[in-house]
Amino acid sequence: MRPLTSAEIERLAGRTEVERIAVEKFLSTLDANIGDVGNRANARRDARQYRWNMATLRAIMFGIQVAFR
Repeated sequence: MRPLTSAEIERLAGRTEVERIAVEKFLSTLDANIGDVGNRANARRDARQYRWNMATLRAIMFGIQVAFR
């Protein structure tokens, strides 16, 4: 895993209909120890808990994919 740059996070957080704070906070705290699968599971759980819209979840999932490429 590589940490995402602030510019990469900003691009994802600035997408249309995305909840900026959710994307910024989640992607800045990715956990290398739980890997791609664990971070995706956490994102889905948080999306349900905090009622994120689909655009927000997609931005986070894409950020996870980039970080674990």
